[in-house]
Amino acid sequence: MVSRSIPYWLGVVSGRSVLLYVLLISLLASGLMVVKTTHENRFAFNELQLLREEANQLDVEWGQLLLEQSTFGLDGRIEQKATRELQMQVPRISDIVMVNLND
Repeated sequence: MVSRSIPYWLGVVSGRSVLLYVLLISLLASGLMVVKTTHENRFAFNELQLLREEANQLDVEWGQLLLEQSTFGLDGRIEQKATRELQMQVPRISDIVMVNLND
């Protein structure tokens, strides 16, 4: 009975068979890397979509806040309209009466 080595059992006797195995392993590794990269890209794209949606919501909220600020920032205009149209005026300090609720 002749003792045979492991490379003989694997069929790696010639240089061509070694090259074939190296190419097959390289092909398998390349395929797995393509699958991994595609998977990571899908997750990154989904995250990008969520971030874009959040940015759009923040833009809408920013617009609403700017509108609210411009509405509340019209104190001078409100005072002018009250003075002109309603003949209202700011009371003098001597006309202000403080009421005490503890009595």
